[in-house]
Amino acid sequence: MAHYIEVEPYVNLYVEDIGSGPVVLFLHGWPLNHSMFEYQMNSLSRAGYRCIGIDMRGFGRSDAPASGYSYNRLADDVRAVIDHLQLQNVALVGFSVGGAIAVRYMARHAQHAVTQLALLGAAAPCFTQRPDYPHGMTRAEVDAQITAVQDDRPQMLRDFGELFLAQGEGARQVSPAFTDWLHQLGLEATPWGTIGVAETLRDEELFGDLAAITVPTTIFQGKRDQICPPAFAERLREGIDSATTVTFEHSGHGMLFDEPEAFDEALMAFLQHE
Repeated sequence: MAHYIEVEPYVNLYVEDIGSGPVVLFLHGWPLNHSMFEYQMNSLSRAGYRCIGIDMRGFGRSDAPASGYSYNRLADDVRAVIDHLQLQNVALVGFSVGGAIAVRYMARHAQHAVTQLALLGAAAPCFTQRPDYPHGMTRAEVDAQITAVQDDRPQMLRDFGELFLAQGEGARQVSPAFTDWLHQLGLEATPWGTIGVAETLRDEELFGDLAAITVPTTIFQGKRDQICPPAFAERLREGIDSATTVTFEHSGHGMLFDEPEAFDEALMAFLQHE
């Protein structure tokens, strides 16, 4: 079942809602949309879960206003969807910037309706380097990506895609059609949504949000991640008392594609653990 849910006047989000049972709510990464979770939504809905995927504003089939891409506003959008669908006992699953949005949601909305949290290669607690945080991209590198969006967005997506999956010995080889599919998901985003969320990744941080998370939390991390490196997961683990970590030896950022069987097994174990 598909929904268009109004999250503020004249802004509607596309929400895919399939299956019945315990609720799993997926928040996608930049610059993709809910379809990145199609394999998990397919298998989990068949296994007795209700799977809900949101296209965040500016991405996929959702509306794309000129503004509203801060973590606060994106977290408020998630709250609007949860309230509209009257969800309870939610397992919230956030990938990359979706993980950052999930962290802000947990702090800003006092963990409302969420009983489990999975952070997948999360762009948190901070995506860019700071004087006391030497991890991730520099502001200049993110600025270069924003310039590339404005100059040649398709090529920027190709270049970003080369960092997304693991490379080298032991890495899973995916088909050209598969990489084309991921590329197409990025093209479905609007340029202003792509830039707006990139600016949030560059400028905002979530250090102060971590202590608010008290539900069972699992951090999923690819050891070869070049976008959100393992140091991010270490800082999250230090800041969230309830957290445990699952690592994927042969995965880059896209662990759910690099090691799909191991990832799905770990995700199911997370969902079954209360």
